[in-house]
Amino acid sequence: MPHVFVNYRTGDGEQAATTIARDLTQRFGDGLVFRAGESIRPGQLYPDELLAAVRRSDVLLALIGPRWAEAPDTAHPDRRALDNEKDWVRTELLESFSRQIPVVPVLLGRRSERLSASALPRPLTRLAYVQSLRYDNQQASGDLGRIAEVVSELVPGLVDRTAQDSPADPLPGGVANTMHSDGDGNIQARDVTGGLTSTVIHDSRGPVNTGPGPQNVHQPHIEGDGATYTGGDHRGDVKHRFGKRR
Repeated sequence: MPHVFVNYRTGDGEQAATTIARDLTQRFGDGLVFRAGESIRPGQLYPDELLAAVRRSDVLLALIGPRWAEAPDTAHPDRRALDNEKDWVRTELLESFSRQIPVVPVLLGRRSERLSASALPRPLTRLAYVQSLRYDNQQASGDLGRIAEVVSELVPGLVDRTAQDSPADPLPGGVANTMHSDGDGNIQARDVTGGLTSTVIHDSRGPVNTGPGPQNVHQPHIEGDGATYTGGDHRGDVKHRFGKRR
């Protein structure tokens, strides 16, 4: 059952319609977004399918490009398509209005301006007063995210499956530590969170060892003739020899 109907005009918004429909499908799941070019199967009567899909929808996205309002009617080139009562863009919009389905205009690109009531046929003047969104290829990621956000607000129950989860809290009984500089410029990690089965280290900036073996993170800086530093388990195997007698 489609929840989102993508309304667009051929020659004005096909590419954007494809991009937006596929993005919403990826976010919300298959079968929830209707786009005529992809959702009507061969052998089906498209007039029946279009109207049925509008009636089953919870929101209609009206994609409006630079030529949307002035596109000529293919049957009567001397007049606009919008003025033709059989124009499918017009028919889908009016069907949504009559059934009180929310209509969200999506302005395509940077040149598409908000619609004015005077430029619309009288039955569609309502569209000029509806708050719109914008989709621009130059800002596709942010604009697609905003469209998905508005759709999820208008259609309760839709869940964006691609939303980034916030970092998980420490497991019950786990350990959380914060480590800072040791004074020599070595920083092992900012946050270390450990549970019974895993260790998560955020913002590592130095040597890290989370396994069972030996760990050597800090080696002091030593200068001077004869200065010696040894680390680990040494039992009689360290001997000193200097070049000249002290």
